[in-house]
Amino acid sequence: MNKNDTFDINQVLSVINEDTEFFPLLSSQDEEEMSKADIPEILPILPLRNTVLFPGVVIPITVGRDKSIKLVKEAYKGDKTIGVVSQKDMNIEEPTLEQLHKIGTVAHIIKVLQMPDGNTTVIIQGKQRFKITEMVATTPYLKAKVERVQEDKPKVSSKEFKALISSIRELALQIIQLSPNLPSEAGLAIKNIESPTFLVNFISSNLSLETDQKQQLLETKDFVKRAKNLLEHLTTEIQMLELKNQIQNKVRIDLDKQQRDYFLNQQLKTIQEELGGNTPDLEIQDLEKRAKTKKWSKDVQKHFEKELEKLARINPAAADYSVQINYLEVLLDLPWGEYTKDNFDLNRAVKVLDKDHYGLEKVKQRIVEYLAVLKLKNDMKAPILCLVGPPGVGKTSLGKSIARALGRKYTRMALGGVRDEAEIRGHRKTYIGAMPGRIIQSLKKAAASNPVFVLDEIDKIGSDFKGDPSSALLEVLDPEQNTHFYDHYVEMEYDLSKVLFIATANSLNTIQPALLDRMEIIEVNGYTIEEKIEIAKKHLLPKQLEIHGVGKKEVMLNNKVIEKIIEEYTRESGVRGLEKKIGSVVRGVATRIVMEKPYNPKVDAPLIEDILGAPIFDKDLYEDNEIAGVVTGLAWTSVGGDILFIESSLSPGKGKLSLTGNLGDVMKESAAIAMAYLRAHAEEFGINYKIFDHWDVNIHVPAGATPKDGPSAGITMLTALTSLFTQRKVKEKLAMTGEITLRGRVLPVGGIKEKILAAKRANIKEIILSKANEKDILEIKEDYVKDLKFHYVTKMSEVIDLALLKSKVKNAKDLDRFITA
Repeated sequence: MNKNDTFDINQVLSVINEDTEFFPLLSSQDEEEMSKADIPEILPILPLRNTVLFPGVVIPITVGRDKSIKLVKEAYKGDKTIGVVSQKDMNIEEPTLEQLHKIGTVAHIIKVLQMPDGNTTVIIQGKQRFKITEMVATTPYLKAKVERVQEDKPKVSSKEFKALISSIRELALQIIQLSPNLPSEAGLAIKNIESPTFLVNFISSNLSLETDQKQQLLETKDFVKRAKNLLEHLTTEIQMLELKNQIQNKVRIDLDKQQRDYFLNQQLKTIQEELGGNTPDLEIQDLEKRAKTKKWSKDVQKHFEKELEKLARINPAAADYSVQINYLEVLLDLPWGEYTKDNFDLNRAVKVLDKDHYGLEKVKQRIVEYLAVLKLKNDMKAPILCLVGPPGVGKTSLGKSIARALGRKYTRMALGGVRDEAEIRGHRKTYIGAMPGRIIQSLKKAAASNPVFVLDEIDKIGSDFKGDPSSALLEVLDPEQNTHFYDHYVEMEYDLSKVLFIATANSLNTIQPALLDRMEIIEVNGYTIEEKIEIAKKHLLPKQLEIHGVGKKEVMLNNKVIEKIIEEYTRESGVRGLEKKIGSVVRGVATRIVMEKPYNPKVDAPLIEDILGAPIFDKDLYEDNEIAGVVTGLAWTSVGGDILFIESSLSPGKGKLSLTGNLGDVMKESAAIAMAYLRAHAEEFGINYKIFDHWDVNIHVPAGATPKDGPSAGITMLTALTSLFTQRKVKEKLAMTGEITLRGRVLPVGGIKEKILAAKRANIKEIILSKANEKDILEIKEDYVKDLKFHYVTKMSEVIDLALLKSKVKNAKDLDRFITA
């Protein structure tokens, strides 16, 4: 029994002692007289917020509402009889009939006290229960018609009833003993109560129950049923108190033990300082205890015990003590021989990879192959995969998906800008501030010896006077050597053969050849427009909506709108820039929602331009022209594919070749080879060889501020020169890529998928490629290239026949005298 919000048992007892007119310990005769007393047909109703009044029970209440104060004062001057009813919701200031419980208690006002803080306290005693039948007035206070509620009389003489009342009395006394906040006078009062009905009412009123639970007890007509319900509440209360006391005693015992251990530990440290640190330390005992749970080999265990003995000989006040402690804790924290179980459900792995990433079929196929072999053999050295591709195509996030598909832990190490070899192999622990290498630290963080380990940006690793980190990685990424990886700090060999290393790179040009040889290269090319649309709908838009707190139905992008964003506001192989633009669109809509501006949730092109501004890129980069000597080429860049124009022009001179457009050495060589081939085969193309001695040639590749290099422009330059000297126009919507030799052979080039994507963005319809590049086209989904026509060639003569029209352009009169019929 705890203190109620409006009830203090000390106040009741003080009133009992002071008021000579009131005797709290009702006899059965008093109770019977009270229950038979007449009640008025209409009673003033006093609503109570958070307590319930029971017949025979005295409680003090504080009245604060004007209506309640007026009711109490008028009733106190009259017959002192009022009706007390509990509110259903304590927060309602002016309750109506529907907001009050129907069953209440007729109360007699014993005293009205004016407290020093200005509040009015009323001491009331419950008489008998009643039921409200009708509300007759609400001013100046509530009045209602009431009727008596008769209580079912129990068989007092029965053994079961006596046992029930005895149990209630005993449990109530036990609760008083277990609760230090309750006064002992309460137990004395309970012992002296003779009436079973009053005993039940008194305990129900004082028990720590919710108002609804007390009201339920009041409304129960069957006394035996009410007594049994009270017994259940008492049993629950005493169990809670016993559990609470047990917890407090346990906490007190633990606290006493901690204080004792701390005192003894301080004394032990003092003794160790005096004796030179030869006494066993509690920290050493803790390290020994942790070592028993490790699954390491005998060699590692022997090494650990040797280092632990060394720690025991070191004075705790010495600087080497903390260094040795840190070293031993690293050995304990490493997951020696601890592996997570792989999930060999290939169908689930495929679903996980497809859900997280759209496209990237080659990578997904390789992971499924790895799982299949691992399931069959159950022991396989993990391959070293290297995902190579432009930024934003999902290389790093693939690592997380692979870890989820395999059911492995995931860890990542960013190699961009790493120049210190110790970052890989660790520092020797004799150095100040020594720590393990980042390989060991990542495994410690992953808490498993077979995680999916992503080596991010491996092409951007550097080297200086501190060593060559890329060479240090040779041991890590060699399946034949990483079974015995040696970290300078750990000073023990660690098995990395079960780790699935996944390296990422934008380019292979800067990776050390020996390191490149140890990895399995998987190209992660750019996405087609169709793939980008699907990625935007399935991944990017939902992600941005969640980040910005916008609902799915508040921003809806259809395929045409997404395609507009892709073509006019981004130029990339990946989707990183696309995600930023979609994020800008979502923020723009969020601003309109907050500012309550009208907008259409089905975002259209005008709203896109209003949010993102005018288009940044032209949708169709292909420039239709009537000028000979201009050819559209395809190029690969670090951010994906692009198209470029090879422009050539003639001017009177002595056959000088000029190259402009910030070209690299490879492109300059391609131009020189194209010019030499054309001069050698002028007769085949119907060109008078004398023309080369009377006209200067200028080849330009816009834009001049952008460096350009690579072998892909060989056939493009030769076609441009042939078109220029023959004045035959190049076919419309045609592009080409490939390298040439002096013999006129067309050689294959790389980056075909990125170049094809660039051609589609530029609305190119026909593409000329080397015959050897046909296999690259077959790897692209047929749906993505169905609108493109491919011409596969092996000789330059085939390129000229395919690319140039038979008729000359209109402005070819000046060259007629130099061109043979």
